[in-house]
Amino acid sequence: MRQHHFKIDAIVILPDPIHALWTLPETDADFSTRWRLIKSYFSRQCHSQYQGKISTSRQHKGEKAIWQRRFWEHQVRDGRQGRAYGDRDFVNHLEYIHYNPVHHGLVNAPKDWQYSSFHRYVEEGIYDQMWGASERLIFDSDIGME
Repeated sequence: MRQHHFKIDAIVILPDPIHALWTLPETDADFSTRWRLIKSYFSRQCHSQYQGKISTSRQHKGEKAIWQRRFWEHQVRDGRQGRAYGDRDFVNHLEYIHYNPVHHGLVNAPKDWQYSSFHRYVEEGIYDQMWGASERLIFDSDIGME
């Protein structure tokens, strides 16, 4: 990972998917390699009880059964540089990521899901700890479907 620098702006790890919002270097937009490295590292570190049933195809390729083989990507339309949280597309995806554990019925509030960058945003004063706890958030139908 040291060769493929990037910044994780937001992340949430759920039982099925992982959602992330990254800032890549201007000269290196190779997100495929980064996803491969993240999935590989996580799979090696993950306790065997979470690895599920491994198909014959995956066994032949030395793969674990944690992640989907594919991924979906979306380039933030605002052309954001740094942490300009006012950009609408960036904010929409940031909130979608942090609200996802609530959306999937895993917790009642984003603060209750420990595998999320939400807590970092609370510490930085960007979110109130109770954000997303008392109201149901609705996102545009295209958010998170990329």
